[in-house]
Amino acid sequence: KIDKEVVQQHLDQFTNKQVYVHLETTNGAYASHFGNKGVNVGAYIRNAKLTYTNAVIQGNDSFRVGLKTELGWVYAEGLTDYELYKGNQLLLAGHDPDGRIMVALQISETPFA
Repeated sequence: KIDKEVVQQHLDQFTNKQVYVHLETTNGAYASHFGNKGVNVGAYIRNAKLTYTNAVIQGNDSFRVGLKTELGWVYAEGLTDYELYKGNQLLLAGHDPDGRIMVALQISETPFA
């Protein structure tokens, strides 16, 4: 579960550093199976290299994170959980009530495998 103050501290540690970002959104097969008439949508980017000058986390139960770069913003919404992986990779994810992943935002100073 996200602790907003702790996550903000982790985000701040990457400020003004060149980082690698993984950003993924999906409703996957959930949208078109089990009688749901939704449309399957998703986005995926891995190891995008960028530097952000400001990071903001907002929300209460479901959170959004924005990373301000020189040319614009990287933004993820619906985040519910976080983990500091291997001591230096910030992993943020959003899960639906059934535990299925819906969004992921990951930040690291080294590329993701």
